[in-house]
Amino acid sequence: MPNYRFGIMQGSEEWLAIRLGIPTASEFDRIITPKKLDLAAASKAYMHKLLAEWMYGAPLEAFVSPWMERGTALESEAVRYYEMERDVETQAIGFVLTDDGMAGASPDRLIGEVAALELKCPALETHVGYMLDPQSLLMEYRMQCQGQLWVCKDREYADLMSYYPGFPAVIVRHYRDDLVRKALDTHIPAFVETMLAARVKLTQAYGELRRERVSAGQRVEASRAAFDEFMNSPIGGVV
Repeated sequence: MPNYRFGIMQGSEEWLAIRLGIPTASEFDRIITPKKLDLAAASKAYMHKLLAEWMYGAPLEAFVSPWMERGTALESEAVRYYEMERDVETQAIGFVLTDDGMAGASPDRLIGEVAALELKCPALETHVGYMLDPQSLLMEYRMQCQGQLWVCKDREYADLMSYYPGFPAVIVRHYRDDLVRKALDTHIPAFVETMLAARVKLTQAYGELRRERVSAGQRVEASRAAFDEFMNSPIGGVV
């Protein structure tokens, strides 16, 4: 059974820590090509990123766009819209881990015991495009939603909704796709196995590299301390 972690707020320090250094459904398209379902060329760079996080003990700094911030702010409103539209209640979920804890997913909500919900709050022009062609929304997030179903293997389907205030929402449903599932069954465990072997290789070559996990605030303070130390040194300071 998947390991559901409730009571964790997505984006929190605890949420960042639990997904540190492991592949997640939102990034599965960096491991598997969504159309041909082959190993993606981007998988190597993605593995390097995860290894860097594992060694660094914290997520690498990532740019948060205004649209990402807007999506977070609108999430509660989008959830209410979906619940009223489908006459259901949903439950917040922090993170879901596979049995071995080496891959995970973060659906925005769970729907009863049978489904997951993924929300998108894009720019209006993007949303209008989805209104004209709902299939494009289905395909754009195919790997993420199928990845959520792969991790949450007790769920029957995943609903994906594009929401923009004042406009009709676009809701598409992802049922389990056997071809995608087979690709996930093949490529995700192989990716994890290669990544774990790389951890061993790095440790054998360079010694113990993994640092203790630290919070974002601690990283900022450590960076400031290192900068101050450098500026007060004969090299960094004004002679």
